[in-house]
Amino acid sequence: MNRELREFRRLERVCLEQAAQSTMDLARSGLLKVADDCRLAAEAIEAQPVPRGAIAVAVQALRLALTSGRTPSRH
Repeated sequence: MNRELREFRRLERVCLEQAAQSTMDLARSGLLKVADDCRLAAEAIEAQPVPRGAIAVAVQALRLALTSGRTPSRH
C-alpha cells in the first residue's frame, strides 16, 4: 500500500511540475486534472481502514478518485 501511495504522490508532483511549465492551456488543464485525481487516489489510500491486497487498494483508490472527484462536464 505504501508503494501505491508513494507512486500516486509522485505522479501528482510530476503533473503539477509539468503543468507549471506548460505553455498550452489545454495541456495545463489536463495535467492539473490528473494531478487532482492522483491526490484523491492517494487520500483514498490513506483513508483505508484495513490493509488489503495492493492491487485492490489501487483500483479502489482510482475508482474513488475518478467518480467522486469531478462533476460531469456538459458539452
